[in-house]
Amino acid sequence: MATISMVVNGRQMSGEAEGRTLLSSFLRDALGLTGTHVGCDTGQCGACVVHVNGDAVKSCNMLAMEADGAEVATIEGQAAPDGTLNAIQAAFQEYHGLQCGFCTPGMVMSAAALLKEIPKPSEAEIRKYLSGNLCRCTGYHNIVRAIMAASGQDVAVAAE
Repeated sequence: MATISMVVNGRQMSGEAEGRTLLSSFLRDALGLTGTHVGCDTGQCGACVVHVNGDAVKSCNMLAMEADGAEVATIEGQAAPDGTLNAIQAAFQEYHGLQCGFCTPGMVMSAAALLKEIPKPSEAEIRKYLSGNLCRCTGYHNIVRAIMAASGQDVAVAAE
């Protein structure tokens, strides 16, 4: 067992983990941050996306020890301290970009990375960027609309 330390959502945190422990498991089990969902454990579904040192990563494909000393952002850190949703979360709510909610944390974290990289993405750019995130409920249309709204663009464009 090793002690893994990282800054998670702006707070210094640490826990014990075996060398083979995945970052997703470490966040959920050692740190109690269960908003990071694990759908496949093989990097296929994107439900476990978090940001490590500013980059979106599938946390089921990264060992916890690889994130030792890193800055990690999870879905729990996206809302304001008073619980007010950020623009992406609010848009997902307003435009019905979620149904069961299982994929939502990964979708929101991927959307945040996309909007950091491309502040006003086209529908095609959004769909391409989210190709590593799977949703079994919404058919993606409302997710695309939500991301367009969060970027300040006309949502009607995504309806065409």
